Amino acid sequence: MVFELIRPAPLTEQKRSRDGCIYLYRAMKFIGWLPPKQGVLRYVYLTWTLMTFVWCTTYLPLGFLGSYMTQIKSFSPGEFLTSLQVCINAYGSSVKVAITYSMLWRLIKAKNILDQLDLRCTAMEEREKIHLVVARSNHAFLIFTFVYCGYAGSTYLSSVLSGRPPWQLYNPFIDWHDGTLKLWVASTLEYMVMSGAVLQDQLSDSYPLIYTLILRAHLDMLRERIRRLRSDENLSEAESYEELVKCVMDHKLILRYCAIIKPVIQGTIFTQFLLIGLVLGFTLINVFFFSDIWTGIASFMFVITILLQTFPFCYTCNLIMEDCESLTHAIFQSNWVDASRRYKTTLLYFLHNVQQPIVFIAGGIFQISMSSNISVAKFAFSVITITKQMNIADKFKTD
Repeated sequence: MVFELIRPAPLTEQKRSRDGCIYLYRAMKFIGWLPPKQGVLRYVYLTWTLMTFVWCTTYLPLGFLGSYMTQIKSFSPGEFLTSLQVCINAYGSSVKVAITYSMLWRLIKAKNILDQLDLRCTAMEEREKIHLVVARSNHAFLIFTFVYCGYAGSTYLSSVLSGRPPWQLYNPFIDWHDGTLKLWVASTLEYMVMSGAVLQDQLSDSYPLIYTLILRAHLDMLRERIRRLRSDENLSEAESYEELVKCVMDHKLILRYCAIIKPVIQGTIFTQFLLIGLVLGFTLINVFFFSDIWTGIASFMFVITILLQTFPFCYTCNLIMEDCESLTHAIFQSNWVDASRRYKTTLLYFLHNVQQPIVFIAGGIFQISMSSNISVAKFAFSVITITKQMNIADKFKTD
């Protein structure tokens, strides 16, 4: 079955939370981020890793700069904006890729904590939730893949069919002006480099959403366990207390999981927040003032790609804060009134810790949420307003 992992597996199969990262880690292995631990193949693989970083992470942003230095006069306004919007994003992508790759060990270690959390998921409804979040996480990565690949493919085809390379990267060896064959060769080489960069960017943009979707599933299961505390009349007071302690330990594991992935997420999202308004502004200017139907489609796909980089994750962060609040309500509304003094004391300690919500801070400066995302995205309209008031678009067209 094609894309089998995007459908919830039957309960007869054993699924773990880490299985929600299968597509993500397959892509990491393909792009050169997960080398074998030993043997000759490790060094062959590291050669591939070096090539992807040289071409996709280093050459791509420098290729844009080289083309501006050598052939800026040959750009039309629409071609320049199409190139510039991707150029800015390419520099940000290189930073995000460097952060993600250098802290990849944190993401791998977080999967080990998920294995510990899974040991508590023995009830049938909890296993069903794990199967559901595994399918949802892999489905999310697949959506990212289709959108990102759709952008690269649509830009490639629309540009070549219009008689120019898609991004006009600096290429001292092939002059695309010398006939149709060289145009296709130069464009295809650009597309290969951009495809690698797009995949790297996709990995840096999709892992926060995937890891927090799994986090929400475990918060939901913890909330249900809290609601069941002291509801089973067959359990003694001591056994009920042990169940409460297990819930406390589950919450500590969840906080450890968040502490491990926070430094990676905060760095990549902060980088994207710095760029999203400017990139969206240039893209919308290109769409409104300079695009034809084909470049308009490619630019529209690029806008969707930019929005996917932050909006789904920021929305999930809002949901996580609501989940933490619902945990507090579940503790307070649980059956604790006639419990022992020891049980109440532990419950009070648990309530105090849960009242501190799980929050991700971008770059250690501002909270990651929908409101902060909208605030930085609104800068795009400021860019458009400045362009209209200064008649920059008309001046470009006249020149």
